[in-house]
Amino acid sequence: MSFKIKGEKRDVFGKNASRRLRRSGMIPVILYGAKDDNVPLTLEKKDLFQILKAETGENTVFEVSYNSETRNAMIKELQRNPVTDEILHADLIQIAMDKVVRVSVPVVTVGESVGVKTEGGFVDFITREIEIECLPKDIPEHIEIDISELHLRQSFKVGEVTVPDEITLVSDPDSILVHIEVPTKEEEIEVEEEEEELIGEEEEPEVIKKEKPEEEVTEEQKEEKKEEEKGKTEKKEEKKKE
Repeated sequence: MSFKIKGEKRDVFGKNASRRLRRSGMIPVILYGAKDDNVPLTLEKKDLFQILKAETGENTVFEVSYNSETRNAMIKELQRNPVTDEILHADLIQIAMDKVVRVSVPVVTVGESVGVKTEGGFVDFITREIEIECLPKDIPEHIEIDISELHLRQSFKVGEVTVPDEITLVSDPDSILVHIEVPTKEEEIEVEEEEEELIGEEEEPEVIKKEKPEEEVTEEQKEEKKEEEKGKTEKKEEKKKE
């Protein structure tokens, strides 16, 4: 898909001017060209979003026109608000379609590792991008690596990546992309403790109250009690006679 967007030359600068542009749905940008031929422009925010949503994202090649000129360009860098993630400013770079460019593309894994499937490990991503060189038209959406044969403690390095002839790998061949890790003892203990806590919450033990044992009564105490009851009875009979 070919993207063609229209820009306008910018002749007003400063923070206040940039805020006014953003409020009106525009983004301040600079188009960097060869030999310091840099052009300040404004682009519509929706056009920039359309490019970022493309399969190749920031590596998308597009045409930007301003006044009577048209240039092929790519996004070089985006400045965002650290809180809202709003795009504040964009740097574009002018490119020639017949010249090789250097870009970073994402790495996507294919297949399920043996170390994960049958040996209890997990996939640890060390590097999620690879730097490559190619013509602008040959920039891939991503690069796939097959990790299905990896066992525990094995890695997939840049040097093992297979790419088409028109693409050259620039990243260090010894750089590790993916490693199949073994769960540590600390992680296993944490999992066990979490499971015990869950079990404890689900099955709260009943509190059984023990009955207070009856006190042992001696023969002497029994006799005293009988005499006491006998005395009470005699007093009641005397009251009746009166």
